[in-house]
Amino acid sequence: MKVGILAGGLGSRLSEMTDRIPKPMVEIGGKPILWHIMKHYAQFGFKEFLIALGYKGEVIKDYFINYHYRAQDLVVHLAEGKVDHLGRPDEDWAVHLLDSGETTQTGGRIKRMLRYAKGQPIMATYGDGLSNVDLKALLQFHRRHGKAATVTAVRPPARFGGLQFEKNRVTRFVEKPQIGEGWINGGFFVLEPRVADYIDDAQTIFEHEPMERLAAEGQLMAYQHGDFWQCMDTVRDLRHLEDLWQGGKAPWRVRRH
Repeated sequence: MKVGILAGGLGSRLSEMTDRIPKPMVEIGGKPILWHIMKHYAQFGFKEFLIALGYKGEVIKDYFINYHYRAQDLVVHLAEGKVDHLGRPDEDWAVHLLDSGETTQTGGRIKRMLRYAKGQPIMATYGDGLSNVDLKALLQFHRRHGKAATVTAVRPPARFGGLQFEKNRVTRFVEKPQIGEGWINGGFFVLEPRVADYIDDAQTIFEHEPMERLAAEGQLMAYQHGDFWQCMDTVRDLRHLEDLWQGGKAPWRVRRH
């Protein structure tokens, strides 16, 4: 099954970085967040990606075109203009880079990816969110209910550390816990081809009318994931993700076996 990734937005709240690069190329631990997302899917066996490009899409194209060179040692023979590759990248992914337009909204990008999948369902997510969601369990859930779409429901992390106390004495402190109540759209969708019929055109925002109609018609199901999820909306979020990675505490990190 192909995995669609929405990678064309402006990322205006991270303008310190995104005036030069698209948001999915902002790095955590020296790798773009896009790479981290793809690595998570690949560990579950999903290794073919449809990346919907928009704002500064050429940066993402350049990254993957030159990926083979970045990921290994090289010998450059200057006289002959020849390059020898020493080894090969660990990643055996197929990456489809789709120009979906700089001003296209999420619905238009999803519709483009669904058409490109040629009648097959796809998994899909945003290019700025990390999680340790079990993707095989998500897909099994989707196949069991038989509806048009599944969205992963997550509990958003608190902005500040959580306190539990008795009579002014702190009994427990949790740094940025997941909020205990309330669920939000965390991405990590599974979408049947017929979802394209709910999207009018390139300017349709998927999270508005399409998801509202799918829900009203009983065609949208929620896979509840109560564990780690974090979007990278702000510099504060980026620093938090970087701290988790550098501290060896990144829940999404793929461990070598």
